[in-house]
Amino acid sequence: PILYSYFRSSCSWRVRIALALKGISYDLVPVNLVKDGGQQFSAEFKALNPMQQVPALKIDGITLSQSLAIIHYLEETRPNPRLLPQDPKKRAQVRMIADHIASGIQPLQNLGVLKQIGERKTEWAQNCIASGFQALEQILQHTAGRYCVGDEVSMADLCLVPQVANAERFKVDMGPYPTITKINKALLELEAFKVSHPSRQPDTPAELRA
Repeated sequence: PILYSYFRSSCSWRVRIALALKGISYDLVPVNLVKDGGQQFSAEFKALNPMQQVPALKIDGITLSQSLAIIHYLEETRPNPRLLPQDPKKRAQVRMIADHIASGIQPLQNLGVLKQIGERKTEWAQNCIASGFQALEQILQHTAGRYCVGDEVSMADLCLVPQVANAERFKVDMGPYPTITKINKALLELEAFKVSHPSRQPDTPAELRA
């Protein structure tokens, strides 16, 4: 497999965690979203992913984009360890939390949107994340064990950790979200979350390396 990724992209990080958890080795091709006006806008990358976003994954003779679609494919073709619970109710809760983050928080504060917002971008990102986290904190109080849904790592956790990193980057006050904070801390102790971390990627700038 070949993963097209940017070290700081939270969507790329979700996929890096999934690949690490499932023990899938891959080659990484960095796509710098800032340099040269954004390498994702090159004709070469547009041919790979017409949405001009990372991640993209070449695997099994196909090219996939959209992080959750990629994770679902990995889950269906390489089911161990599983990232979706067998119980239908828990499985639905995992998908709900993953969608809450992947559709309801992250797109509102991604690079393309913030460019349009301009000077107020930090305040905008803080507000988008805070309103999403207020809802998420309530949801997790009903679903969480050690992790987002019970005590097994799931697709929901793959979305949570990168979004908390975004929150920290935009200096969101995490005080009101003790459940999110506790789960995030537990997940960051796991090897798959460490090796996939933005501070440990081939394209991480020297000053941000762990």
